[in-house]
Amino acid sequence: MDWHQQYIGKVKQAVFHTHKTGRKRVVASTEQNIIATLDLRRGEIFWRHVLGPNDVVDGIDIALGKYVITLSSGGSILRAWNLPDGQMVWESSLHGPKHSKPLLLTRNLIIEKDNVLIVFSNGRLNAVSCIDGEVLWKKDFEEESLEVQQVIQPPGSGFIYVVGFAASSQFEMYKINAKNGELLKHESTAFSGRFTGEVSLVSSETVVALDSTGSILLTISFHNGKISSQQTPVSNLLEDSPGLAVIIHPSVTGIFAIKTDAATIFIRVIGEGKLEVVEKTNHETVVSDALSISEGQQAFALVQHAGSSIHLTVKPAHDWDSNLLKESIKMDQQRGFVHKVFINNYIRTDRSHGFRALIVMEDHSLLLLQQGAIVWSREDGLASIIDVTTSELPVEKAGVSVAKVELNLFEWLKGHVLKLKGTLMLATPEDIAAIQHMRLKSSEKSKMTRDHNGFRKLLIALTRAGKLFALHTGDGRIVWSHLLQSLHKSESCRQPIVLNLYQWLVPHHHALDENPSVLVVGRCGPSSDALGVLSLVDSYTGKEFSSLSLVHSVAQVIPLPYTDSTEQRLHLLIDADKHAHLYPKTPEAIDSFQSEFSNVYWYSVDDDNGIIKGYALKTKCSSNVADEFCFDSRELWSIVLPSESEKIITTATRKLNEAVHTQAKLIADQDVMYKYISSNLLFVATVAPKASGEIGSVTPEESWLVVYLIDTVTGRVLHRMTHHGSQGPVQAVLSENWVVYHYFNLRAHRYEMSVIEIYDQSRADNKDVWKLVVGNHNLTSPVSSYSRAEVITKSQSYFFTHSLKAIAVTLTVKGITSKQLLIGTIGDQVLALDKRFLDPRRSVNPTQAEREEGIIPLTDSLPIIPQSYITHSLRVEGLQSIITVAAKLESTTLVFAHGLDLFFTHYAPSRTYDSLTEDFSYALLLITIVALVAAIFVTWILSQRKELQDRWR
Repeated sequence: MDWHQQYIGKVKQAVFHTHKTGRKRVVASTEQNIIATLDLRRGEIFWRHVLGPNDVVDGIDIALGKYVITLSSGGSILRAWNLPDGQMVWESSLHGPKHSKPLLLTRNLIIEKDNVLIVFSNGRLNAVSCIDGEVLWKKDFEEESLEVQQVIQPPGSGFIYVVGFAASSQFEMYKINAKNGELLKHESTAFSGRFTGEVSLVSSETVVALDSTGSILLTISFHNGKISSQQTPVSNLLEDSPGLAVIIHPSVTGIFAIKTDAATIFIRVIGEGKLEVVEKTNHETVVSDALSISEGQQAFALVQHAGSSIHLTVKPAHDWDSNLLKESIKMDQQRGFVHKVFINNYIRTDRSHGFRALIVMEDHSLLLLQQGAIVWSREDGLASIIDVTTSELPVEKAGVSVAKVELNLFEWLKGHVLKLKGTLMLATPEDIAAIQHMRLKSSEKSKMTRDHNGFRKLLIALTRAGKLFALHTGDGRIVWSHLLQSLHKSESCRQPIVLNLYQWLVPHHHALDENPSVLVVGRCGPSSDALGVLSLVDSYTGKEFSSLSLVHSVAQVIPLPYTDSTEQRLHLLIDADKHAHLYPKTPEAIDSFQSEFSNVYWYSVDDDNGIIKGYALKTKCSSNVADEFCFDSRELWSIVLPSESEKIITTATRKLNEAVHTQAKLIADQDVMYKYISSNLLFVATVAPKASGEIGSVTPEESWLVVYLIDTVTGRVLHRMTHHGSQGPVQAVLSENWVVYHYFNLRAHRYEMSVIEIYDQSRADNKDVWKLVVGNHNLTSPVSSYSRAEVITKSQSYFFTHSLKAIAVTLTVKGITSKQLLIGTIGDQVLALDKRFLDPRRSVNPTQAEREEGIIPLTDSLPIIPQSYITHSLRVEGLQSIITVAAKLESTTLVFAHGLDLFFTHYAPSRTYDSLTEDFSYALLLITIVALVAAIFVTWILSQRKELQDRWR
């Protein structure tokens, strides 16, 4: 039941490659720093490259019809990739005197029979060979206040214009010889106002810009190196007050657009800088870049929304009133608005121009439109998952016959006969196709009901775009998706941000008829004091049945272990002022909460200031507005770390749904050690402030790593340990009574993993086996954080050869299988490591009793066993998190890893010794049994005959 899905993320630039020879492709760069080529027929990935987190793609294009050119890292790195297979051809570093806006120009410029790329970056203009990446010439622009906005090469000319602003109030124009980089002319002119934003290029010698107030349009021409300008108030072009205007530049000759809060206005530049409004639309409009469709003729596309459809219009640049294409396409409203559009043309059989459009939607999905229909779509929003939870599927209703759901007996036998032919290598291609079809049709794993092993579930994923997806664990298909309207950009919520996802209603017992639901928490702005937004979504249908705009902020969400009679889980939302707000706001919820009022504690971690605080509830809020669901908090304790020597970089807590199967640990000498089990345990890792940067940025003497185990109810530090000469980043997982964390040892120049186990000494007297037998023990006596238990810790460190991206631990509902650590490696794979390798009691020469207990002899490094990669040969590109969920089958865990890709599998450390796989051939087993019975019968008859013949002799 493994599945693996690949995505590329939200596309920000796209270039089509549709030559008659070779497969048609589209090259795309994304916000996740990915370069990829997609099949234009089906949308599948031909190849992709994931660049580093700091290697942001600034521009892409295709050169010589065979190279993909990418400019990245703020214009510092220029690369060429082979278009068919994605292999890097060359790479050039383009450094310069200062940081500046990167610009890539790939016109067909030829210098001495060499095709040349013109790149402006880091305050320097470079001419780079397309063949080998050699820099042919370079020209520095060292004026500190100069901000270059455009690099222009007029068609058929041998020179280049470099235009920009100096000190935000002076327009600068440089005319450069394209063959050698020589400065031919420099002109400048000053304006009374200041410029803002970018400029729009409306011809090879004319640009348009807005002043800093957004109320005046400046049309600047530099024909033959002479600068002339004209100012036009925006109010002259519009009858009503436009508000703040922003230029959107479609790079169409003679036309540009400005966008206001109320409308989008398209303006034509005529004569000597005069402006004329050609169209004003109040609909949400997206404009493509210009596309050259023939010699001297350009076209561009407009996409507008109208109800449940979008209107795609392609216009020629020289004639606004005519249309080359006008189509209406029905669009799923769960995709939101169109964010970007890229167009490409082709020649129809009647020699007319046809067009295809690649559109990027609000939910980050990617669609190809052609001839009024959606050719294919990709759900690339799943490349930016920020939170995941699970939901059980509905119970199969009583009275439903299995025969009605599954295939009939004849088809069942036919299927197993086909499987047998496949096993015996006798199947024809038609048989193999029929086998695959029947497997998909009759597969248990894709049913929308629960199974007795707990394998079939829904994975509810929340993406950065504010969209929820329900994925079936059986085959990874999307059951439903929903773009949250409550977290949609609006007048009241200008900058919505999704935060987290929580289980809201989990039906049990009397509430099984209710559909489960999830809670989505967001806020209207990036700051912690922005107002919060709540949304409740049905887990089976994806319907958003309730939403609430809060009157307070959301700094922290605490799921409480209490529910009301409808199984709705209680949640405390902590605002920026440390007031606690109870949800759901029902009388029953407040009654349940009041009975546990004194047992509610929480903590906050201020990473920047190095302060950890613990809180409890005090009284009802003392604000002027009466709210019985609001409570004041009181500070119980605080830990202030010295800012000059420690900076918090990582915290970790136990999973709320983790089951502890045994509280005692029997060691080799028949002694009993009791685990310190507490849901209030917090792991904190700090480093020296100087060492908070990248690995190797400080010397070992300047770096140290300090770890703490803290009881969040009392603020008591249960354990503290210092690793001198060590540095982050730190990945940690806390489970039961132990914590494992990963860091870098600067002295040894290697990564390390350390383990700390904590035991409760206050129960040391409770070791009499007879007390356990007759029940005179205190295992079920109340445990309080205020009892100040005596604890001891055991720890050990090991070298580990890999850098980690994520770490998790297997979860099981039942069983005594040892824990396994699931490690996300720097190679974007998931490695399973037995917890026994991280036992602090390991020694070089364990005794016989310790060996029988399972203690592994001590080595200085942890082993990496190739067979332990649960992702096998697959990679989860951009791996961010590993989610583990307990299955009902003994010692089995469901594992979901996500990043740019998604990966799901079942993992059973003890192997599935007590169950058969889904593709087990029952027909072969049946035939084997029948053959054995027949062989026994024949052998018995032959034996009887032989015995009779022997007697006659």
